[in-house]
Amino acid sequence: MTTYKKKLDLVISGVGGQGAILASDIIGKSAVLEGIPIRAAETHGMAQRGGSVVNHIRLGCELGSMIPLHEGDVLLALEPAEALRYIDLLSVDGVVIVNTQPVLPITVTSGGDEYPGVPDIVKVLKSTHKVVAFNASELAIKAGHPQTMNVVMVGAASNYLPMSEDLLIDCIKGMVPPKTVDINVRAFKLGREQVSSHNK
Repeated sequence: MTTYKKKLDLVISGVGGQGAILASDIIGKSAVLEGIPIRAAETHGMAQRGGSVVNHIRLGCELGSMIPLHEGDVLLALEPAEALRYIDLLSVDGVVIVNTQPVLPITVTSGGDEYPGVPDIVKVLKSTHKVVAFNASELAIKAGHPQTMNVVMVGAASNYLPMSEDLLIDCIKGMVPPKTVDINVRAFKLGREQVSSHNK
């Protein structure tokens, strides 16, 4: 079990349909079961149409639920451009965990805008912060279903969370459809291994 020593401010960003809210709920429930004080806030626009989604999770914090600028410890970005959108919430010592698989907005697919190159996005992120970048969408497919990408990312974040791996897995088992439990547990473990191997 990770030793819980201090507060941890986590930002989860993505676009509608990626499962950011479920990811937040898994982390939030496990924190409650662990007895860790938690504040959380969800802000999203046209989430069901691929709009920007951001969730604030404050562990060990008894103040407001919104993370102030430059105070976040971990930015968990389910989509690369959304990492750039919310990078200002991260402290200088914060860590960015980013899924490198883009979700192209309608303005790009219709030819109105250009999506920046993912290597360029990662380069910008690395210019200011520690970054763990990998294709979580591919790992989700490897686990058994592309929609488990959000659980892959929870697994990646688990390396920094003060909750135990077993507790997080138990929460996943209780919050996903019964037929998908094994796939989601595999997804979690693939994400966790991705970051632990990166940090070696």
